[in-house]
Amino acid sequence: MQTTEAALRRAWHTTAAGSDLLDDVMFPPVRTSRDQHRHGAVDPSGLFLVLDEDGTVRGYRDTHREVFATQDHDQVLYFVAEQAVHDLAEHIVTHSPGRGPAVNLVSGQAELLDRINPAGGSRFRDGGMSAVADMHRTRPCGRDPLERFAWIVPGWRDQDPCTTLAFFRGEGVSAEQIALLHGADPEQVTAGTRLLDLRNRDESGLERWETDWQTFCFGEAGGWAFLMYHETPPGIRADSTALARLGVTETLRLTATSAKGLYSFAYTRDGHRVDDGRGTLELIWYERGRAPYYRGGQLDFLNRALRRAELDHPELIDDFELYFHALEVSLGLQLPQQDIREGTVRAAQWARGDTSRG
Repeated sequence: MQTTEAALRRAWHTTAAGSDLLDDVMFPPVRTSRDQHRHGAVDPSGLFLVLDEDGTVRGYRDTHREVFATQDHDQVLYFVAEQAVHDLAEHIVTHSPGRGPAVNLVSGQAELLDRINPAGGSRFRDGGMSAVADMHRTRPCGRDPLERFAWIVPGWRDQDPCTTLAFFRGEGVSAEQIALLHGADPEQVTAGTRLLDLRNRDESGLERWETDWQTFCFGEAGGWAFLMYHETPPGIRADSTALARLGVTETLRLTATSAKGLYSFAYTRDGHRVDDGRGTLELIWYERGRAPYYRGGQLDFLNRALRRAELDHPELIDDFELYFHALEVSLGLQLPQQDIREGTVRAAQWARGDTSRG
């Protein structure tokens, strides 16, 4: 079938005619460029489509964020239905709390899509570009979602105990070497200094917040080396070449700036950013029931993990906790809760540079 606006609208009409849920759902606007949508858009957050000359259909949630690209009519119709069902489920949850088919926003969307087409419900539950067979689908979590990594969310959102969570993975990667590369005091690293030791040092004369600002923690968990800190001193830069010499092949950095409401996520693999060309990614892009990253792109694995987390743990009302749990499940990120809370985690102060706050 040739991809034209008329062909897409006919296909949608057939789909909508088969389900009473779609009676009043209009097919989204179709443009020949995203710039055409800048003027006269009724709902800037709604889905609109751009039809390329080669028949590729690109979906946008606003004029800046492309969310999918495909020449498959079935996929286009699914994404339109997914948008419609999200809006419907959100309306039901808002206006009929505790009643209706969407008591839970995410499971409600899946149930509504089942009613339209069971294949659509299956695709939604998978969370990716297209549904996978049940035998390949991730099994339900079945454990405490806050146990290994997401436990740190409430404090981290307020920059406590740190601003930045940095992770490093590769063959033979040493947390001590990475700490030294970032400017750790070599004597403290060699001595096995703990966070508790630094806080108990009487001779420093510093308030606890000053000590914490000049201190970073490090260790290994879940197959990753980790660093936790507020900010590195001026002039300290552990670039990708230096990290590669230590065997690092993957890095992940989560940064909170609570005063500005900024929470960023950066992931690199083999020296390249994994971001579908978007640069620094903000965690606030994530909205429950929507895949935050480009469908079928480099971060589609995280779309899938987030959907699994949503379905497995509807009891989690904090979206960041869901996000962190998805990072743990998909990438294995962990932090030693007891060691960090009790101060027995390894720690050091910066060896050089200006360590004053700000």
